[in-house]
Amino acid sequence: MRILIVSDTHGRHGKFDIALENEGAVDAVFHLGDFQGEEDYFEIVSECPVFMVAGNNDFFSDLPFEREVSFGGKKIFMAHGHGQHVHAGTRRIVEEGRKRGSDIVMFGHTHVPYLEEEEGMLVLNPGSLTYPRQANHKASYILMEMDESGKVSAEIKYM
Repeated sequence: MRILIVSDTHGRHGKFDIALENEGAVDAVFHLGDFQGEEDYFEIVSECPVFMVAGNNDFFSDLPFEREVSFGGKKIFMAHGHGQHVHAGTRRIVEEGRKRGSDIVMFGHTHVPYLEEEEGMLVLNPGSLTYPRQANHKASYILMEMDESGKVSAEIKYM
């Protein structure tokens, strides 16, 4: 299975469209918040299941800031990350994922891509498609793949 993971699009979906085009068919899209009123757009254009959480700038969304999803045999904890203070590091969100028995933790908010295995748990942040803040200032997302045996691989992609 191929999963497109994005965050912090802030009401602009042009680079999301490009990411979808670049990656071809995907089996799911995960959006980690700060879509700012565009949540329906992602469900319309993706042609696959879309899992979303609200971010700190999604003032009128009814979506939760965090949620648990079972997908591809893995338990995924997804959160925007502001409630876990991810600007100060991943410790709190990793602890929350561990408490929930998660295999994968996904977060956004920092606009900086992050991909590490921490204590046997995959922890990732796709960065931002719209307002990247890392040194190269390139828009980013993550493509994650899961095979039938349960093996997971993920790669940060830059635009």
